[in-house]
Formats: sequence, structure tokens, C-alpha cells
Amino acid sequence: MKQYSGCQESGLAVMLGLCVVFAAGSLPALAQYPEVDRNDPGIQEPERKTPTPAQAPASNPAASPTGAAPPVPPVAQAAEVQLTEEEKAEREGRRACKAAICAAFHNRKAGDDVTCTVLKSFRKEQLDKMLSKAKASWPWGTVKCTADVKLKRDLLMRALIEDKIEAKMDPHQVSCAIDREKEASSEIKFELSPTVTFEKGKAVKAQANWGKIEAPSLVKGAMWPATATDNTFNVIGSTLVEDINDFIGKKCDEVKADWDGK
Repeated sequence: MKQYSGCQESGLAVMLGLCVVFAAGSLPALAQYPEVDRNDPGIQEPERKTPTPAQAPASNPAASPTGAAPPVPPVAQAAEVQLTEEEKAEREGRRACKAAICAAFHNRKAGDDVTCTVLKSFRKEQLDKMLSKAKASWPWGTVKCTADVKLKRDLLMRALIEDKIEAKMDPHQVSCAIDREKEASSEIKFELSPTVTFEKGKAVKAQANWGKIEAPSLVKGAMWPATATDNTFNVIGSTLVEDINDFIGKKCDEVKADWDGK
């Protein structure tokens, strides 16, 4: 295994989505929700007794002749989210940065390190979904975040070709504005030093590593227990891994014309 330090970024997912997951804050203590992130090897779920299967009635017209339950109809797919004009403008503003990162990942050509400033808004429903793993919800409205992305090209190139790399980023600053609906909006600033492990071209482990937080007392009071919990138990690690791999594959394909062979 090779280890690198410096500005490692597995994609905009880290500096946009994954770096802001806990900006949503308001996660309760993990002890109250022992089912959080059961796949994390650092969390041991208590042993449970296997319940005795319920006996089906002797006569059940819904059952098949073999006694098997009838198939469950598939759940209808959710309607595609319609972006607002502001969200479309933000997405277009991130396109060049996304293409630069994808070029470093996939083209593997020498060049300058990737530097850009990105803006990303998160709707309340998006934040609620991010926090649902911890049985929590987001108490306010939209969060709009800005981050300066600084990525080492050499590290991005190696991430997809080395057998295993554990990469640790230098501290990055993220600034967000929270829409508190009926109250004045709040500004928060926080520090992240994510660590991402790649194996054979895929992210397999990630942790946000939260640092200093600057925010009004109410917001900071909600965020502090959440970030401390994540630093200890890596609650959102699996979400980060999914976002990173989605970026390398699907998201890079969306802008392939901008980076392929360039």
C-alpha cells in the first residue's frame, strides 16, 4: 500500500456533496441509533436472536400452490427532479472544474494541478435524504456552499491505476449559507481533511475528518455533536464512497466531450 499526503480529491463529490453532508448537521448521538451504518467495521451491532417464522394459515388463497408468497410488484420509480434556473446555472458553472478533474483521472497526462472554486446548493429534501441514515432530518431550508478545490494531478492519476492508495487531504475550507426560512440566514465555515482509500480504480473507504467550525451558537450546537460522531464512527463513510465512484464513472461520462483526450 502506498500512502500520500496533500490535496487528494476523489472528485467534486468530496468538495461538494460529501464535504457538505455534515454541514447539514443535526445528527443525534450514535448511541441513540445503533443501526447507523451497520456495514462500518468499527461499529458492532448487538447480537440478535433470530425470530421464529410465523406460521401461515392452513388456507390462504393469496399463496401459490407451493406455499410461496406471491411476488411483490415493483415500486414505481421516483419522478426526475426538475432543476431550477439557479441550480442549472450552478451546474454549468461547475462543468469546467468537473472536466478538469475527470481529465486528470482518466487521461493521465502531465500538467498543472487542478484548482477551481465551486458553488453548490442543497435542497432541504436532499439534506434530509443524506441524514436519513442516522434517523435525523434537516431543520432548516436550502444550504448553499462554496469551496476552493485544489487537487494534485499526480495523485488523481495514481488513484485509478495503483493497487491501493490511502490518500489524506490537507485541510480545506468550506463556506456555507443556511436558509433558516423565517429567521435571518446563517453563515457557517468549517474545515475538512478527507481521507480516501482507492483499490484497483475504485474508492473503497472514505472519511470526512471534520475540523474547526465557525457558526452561530444554534447552528454550531447542532453541528458539533454530529461532526464529533462522524469523526469517531465514520457514519457517512459509505455515502462518500458511493458519491466518489459515481463521480468517477457516471458524472465524468456526462462531460466526456470536454475532457476525453485533452
